[in-house]
Amino acid sequence: MIRNARIGDVKEIHALLKHFAAQGLLLARSISSLYDQLRDFIVYVDQEDTILGVCALHIIWEDLAEVRSLAVREEAQGKGIGEKLVGCCLEEAEKFGIKRIFALTYQAGFFRKQGFTDIDKKELPHKIWGDCVHCPMFPDCDEEALIFTRAKKNPADR
Repeated sequence: MIRNARIGDVKEIHALLKHFAAQGLLLARSISSLYDQLRDFIVYVDQEDTILGVCALHIIWEDLAEVRSLAVREEAQGKGIGEKLVGCCLEEAEKFGIKRIFALTYQAGFFRKQGFTDIDKKELPHKIWGDCVHCPMFPDCDEEALIFTRAKKNPADR
């Protein structure tokens, strides 16, 4: 089941993200930043309410959001949890009317399977680099940038 993250989930989310950050697979997030941005996060939980996966949709600008902090427990990988979390973020972006959603990732193949396409990081606004300056890889980032662009609806289709 996918649900919004709750205050009681923060330490479990932090541990999951820290695990993958230690492997160099994603950016670490401080506990403080998780509390600050808790509304961005969704979690995939099992029947015992244990978090198996996490993902966030972070709104950047009027027409741009980022899928970030996607992580699925190793023992739960390959079961479609990541796809469901990203799909939920894309649906949320659509509800907000956001047409472009990007990801900075080391797992580009996964995002391509979800309909994202490659984009040059230079095409993304400078505003996205706020988190990057705190990254140990900055300015030599080797993450790939991908973007999902929702087709504009024809006004006659309403």
